[in-house]
Amino acid sequence: MSIAEWNKPVSENISRLIKAKGLKQKFVTDKAGFGRQQLNDMLNGRKIIKPCDARKIAEALGVTMDELYGAAEENESGDI
Repeated sequence: MSIAEWNKPVSENISRLIKAKGLKQKFVTDKAGFGRQQLNDMLNGRKIIKPCDARKIAEALGVTMDELYGAAEENESGDI
């Protein structure tokens, strides 16, 4: 499994949340304390999204880890 495949569900959710909140990747990068290219590398499958990175992203977006990983949506639809 490639990094892009591993990250895909979470990276798609992060991108969706950024768009839904009307934010820019740079805002999330700065607020999460990442380097300039780090978030972009995670979203594009060049760097694994580790749990510690996911927590920083969730905090920057003002969402829970469940929302970031899509578990909240699955719970609402009854898939879990």
